[in-house]
Amino acid sequence: MTKTIGIVLFDGVEELDAIGPWEVLSTWVQHFPDDGFAVSCLSRSGGLVRCARGLTVEAHHSLDAAPSLEVLLHPGGQGVRPLLQDDAWLEWVRRQRDAVPLMTSVCTGSLIYAVAGLLSHRPATTHWASLDWLTTFDPTIDVRREDRFVDDGDIITASGVSAGIDMALHLVARLAGVERAREIRRFIQYDPAPPI
Repeated sequence: MTKTIGIVLFDGVEELDAIGPWEVLSTWVQHFPDDGFAVSCLSRSGGLVRCARGLTVEAHHSLDAAPSLEVLLHPGGQGVRPLLQDDAWLEWVRRQRDAVPLMTSVCTGSLIYAVAGLLSHRPATTHWASLDWLTTFDPTIDVRREDRFVDDGDIITASGVSAGIDMALHLVARLAGVERAREIRRFIQYDPAPPI
C-alpha cells in the first residue's frame, strides 16, 4: 500500500520551504515508485494558494479530503503568523500528531508545532531570525541554534528556507536508505558550493 507524504500549503507560505522538499520528494517517488511512497500538497480548502513571494500554486487536496498520511511537512513563511492564532488550524495540526507517524517542518513551520504543543521538552530548530520565538512559545524546547535540521525520532524540524532540501534528503535516507538519497541528490544536482 502506498504511503503518502503531505506538504501543507497556505497563503503566505515561503516558496522554497515547500517547493524545495517537493522537488526532492517528487523526484524520489517518480523515479522509484517501487519504494511505495507518494507525495501531495494540502491546503485548507484545496485549490490555489498564493505564496509569500507571489507564486501561485495549487494544492491537490483540502485538509478534510487529504489521504491518510505517513509524513506531514509543515513549511513556514509570512503566512505562519496568522496561523499561530488560528485555533482551527492548530487543532488540525494536533489531530495530525495523533494520526501521522512522522511530523516534519521547515523554517517557521516549527513555530506552529511549538504553539500546538508538539515540541515540549524536545530539541528543535527554525529560521535563525525566529529561534527565540521557540522558547517564547514553550520554554521547555531545547533550541538547536546551529543545526540545519533536528531529527528527534517522530518529529524533524529544519532551519530556514533552503534547509528544507537537506531535511527532505535526510527524510529519503530514513525512509529508503542513504544510497537512494544520494541518487536523488545527484539527479537534482544538489551539491551546495555558494559562489560568495
